[in-house]
Order: sequence, then C-alpha cells, then structure tokens
Amino acid sequence: MDKTTLQALQITKEIVVKFVETGRISPGNFAEHFGPIYREVLRTIGGQAPAVTADDTAEPDGETP
Repeated sequence: MDKTTLQALQITKEIVVKFVETGRISPGNFAEHFGPIYREVLRTIGGQAPAVTADDTAEPDGETP
C-alpha cells in the first residue's frame, strides 16, 4: 500500500471510532459507513473536489426555495 492509502485508512479508522463512541455508528452498521467515509477521506487527501449529493443542494433548513 502506498502512503496515501495508509493515511486514508488511519484517518477513516479514527473518524469511525469516534462515531462509534458517540453512538452515531453501531458495530452492526459499521460496514455500510466505513466505505463511504474512506472514499471521502481518500478524495480529500488526493485534493479532488468532493462529490455533490442531493443533500448538498438542499437549503440549510431542509426546505427548497
């Protein structure tokens, strides 16, 4: 593994551990969260712009204009 991949894995592990500690992720749904978090961390480390999702285009209060 290259340095960037190892860095992304370590950062993702730390993020997921914090989410588990705070109850936002449970051991039962760990697998569905680790991959997306890892990909976002890897994209961020690589300097690429984050993918825009439907949630990003919504108004802050959840209502559309």
